[in-house]
Amino acid sequence: MALRTKAHWFGVALNSPDPQKLGRFYQRLLGWTLYADEPNWVTLAPTKEAGYNLAFQREELYERPVWPAEEGKPQMSIHLDLEVDDLDEAVAHAVEAGPELASYQPQKDVRVMLDPDGHPFCLYVD
Repeated sequence: MALRTKAHWFGVALNSPDPQKLGRFYQRLLGWTLYADEPNWVTLAPTKEAGYNLAFQREELYERPVWPAEEGKPQMSIHLDLEVDDLDEAVAHAVEAGPELASYQPQKDVRVMLDPDGHPFCLYVD
């Protein structure tokens, strides 16, 4: 049985000590529109009708994850995969928006980036 048989919607929410700051970073990175912009919750999507969004919720006890994982340190619980047209151009654009390039890069056609709160996200060419 499917969870839903009509329109499908999918969303991902990331914890952050400052959801408005992290939401604005992803808005610059993706070029999406902010649809909710509250002190404790921010949501953005490419359009209202897209069927998916990315949200950020305040977590006062947030601890920046370490990637790759290290024993005894907070580990990532999710990462985002973002397909791009040109890897070098996408990395340059991303760096302008504010993340850092991770020191460990396990694949030739993927670049692991760390957003301002340390959440890993991957830029890749299919």
